[in-house]
Amino acid sequence: MASLHISISAEPIFYFGELGFTSSMFVSLLTTILLSLVAYKFYKNKDKKTGFTLFVQAIVESLYGFAQTIAPQKAREFLPLFGSIFFFVIIASWAGLLPGFETIWVNNGRDFVPLLRGGTADLNITLGTAMVAVFMVQVFGYKNLGVKYFKKFINFSNPINFFVGFLELISEFAKIMSFSFRLFGNIFAGEVLLAVIAFLLPVFGPLPFIGLEIFVGFIQALVFATLTLVFVNIAVSSSH
Repeated sequence: MASLHISISAEPIFYFGELGFTSSMFVSLLTTILLSLVAYKFYKNKDKKTGFTLFVQAIVESLYGFAQTIAPQKAREFLPLFGSIFFFVIIASWAGLLPGFETIWVNNGRDFVPLLRGGTADLNITLGTAMVAVFMVQVFGYKNLGVKYFKKFINFSNPINFFVGFLELISEFAKIMSFSFRLFGNIFAGEVLLAVIAFLLPVFGPLPFIGLEIFVGFIQALVFATLTLVFVNIAVSSSH
């Protein structure tokens, strides 16, 4: 009888010395390549009214319209960050629902491990994405306000402002933890649920849950990208 394999950490599929390249890193790399190819193809054919360009344009315009509701004056400036995070998270999350994920095994030289795993089902990937998002918040804050942006973190004018600045600094690190664990927890829990259902009720059992996970992947991508957009919009505000 086949056994059910569930691992909270992604297994390395090969090694660079002692550094392992995991299945989730591989899927995240494929996701990045795919999005880059789509962006390049759209850019090269943006003046042609094909089904592909119209489809991509409709999605981008929808995201731009959504960004305008949160940052009406800065939507055009924030759209690349907002859209990139949304597309990466949703594709990396949905990838784990494709046939072959967690079922194709390879020998990494030390053990047999799954070749493919959803990118956002690994805490390392979600943590890295969260760090990029929070880092870009600081970049936009400095770009729009200059050095005075950092005064909200370091202010020695009086003890109260110093304490408030310390709390602001802690909140930035708290955003990283909140981003990464929320996304990882939801996507990993969904993949575990699908694995258990597929093990107990093969073929037709997982179908309703696949639809649910498609919805969850979309919501998590939208939440992650929207919170990033909100934090960036707050960061560029001159008043705190």
